Amino acid sequence: MTKHKFKSDVAQPTVVIDSDVVRQIRQHARSCSKTEVCGVLIGRENGKSAVIEACIAGINAAQAGTHVTFTQDTWQHIYQIKDRDYPDHRIVGWYHSHPGFGVFLSDHDTFIHQNFFSSPLQVAWVYDPHSDEEGCFGWVGDGIKRISEIAVADRKGGEGAGETGKPEPVGFSEENDTDEEVIRPAHSSSEPPSWLGWTVTVMSYLSVFVVGFFIAYFFFPVHVAVPVPVDPQTGRPLLQYFPGEPNSQARPGDNLGEPSTNRSENNPSRQSSAPSSGNEKGKDAQRQ
Repeated sequence: MTKHKFKSDVAQPTVVIDSDVVRQIRQHARSCSKTEVCGVLIGRENGKSAVIEACIAGINAAQAGTHVTFTQDTWQHIYQIKDRDYPDHRIVGWYHSHPGFGVFLSDHDTFIHQNFFSSPLQVAWVYDPHSDEEGCFGWVGDGIKRISEIAVADRKGGEGAGETGKPEPVGFSEENDTDEEVIRPAHSSSEPPSWLGWTVTVMSYLSVFVVGFFIAYFFFPVHVAVPVPVDPQTGRPLLQYFPGEPNSQARPGDNLGEPSTNRSENNPSRQSSAPSSGNEKGKDAQRQ
């Protein structure tokens, strides 16, 4: 006898879920892409089928990377919302996410379903926000199996075309594309002109050149050679000659390199003009 997957001797429950509920579950799971989230499914039980019409997100749940747990605060919040918004409905199941783990029920998930959602028509919805895969598990006989057929209902079904009352979408016509092209130059006018960039570049190079010039001038001075006349007889420089001074004269006979004691020898006029007290005393003695 050949066994086919998803087939069992016991009939599986029929699950009908509203499309808005599917969207809300996906949005809740995508809001926490690294940890699991959970919530309950609100609806009605009709014979052998479960009709899911709403969902309530479970806040203050014990979230972890690989499992999630309904806490006392979570149940308090769930029943508060249910009694206020869905007083005539029942809790027909629960949902949780498997971020990156795939669609299945772990041992921890099975424990939650067996102890908190043990009604024959209560189901468990699993959604993986990474792979965008989803599935539904329910009671088949005494075990929990994945439901092979799920009906997604659109509560807005039956509306005629054009009865939504929404305006025509804008932003995708050729006229809007043309307007966008016209507006673009206005945004580009706020950008700085191209000549400003060239001016800044030139001024930067000039600043570097000026700074380098002053550094070279102060740290690497230039020595200028000044011509000095030399006495042709002695080969010594004539220190009395100063270039640029009109009153200074260079005389070959001047020897300024000698000590000051020899000046009397080089100037006999000063020696003869000085009075000699010894000679005058001799002349006075002869006269007497």
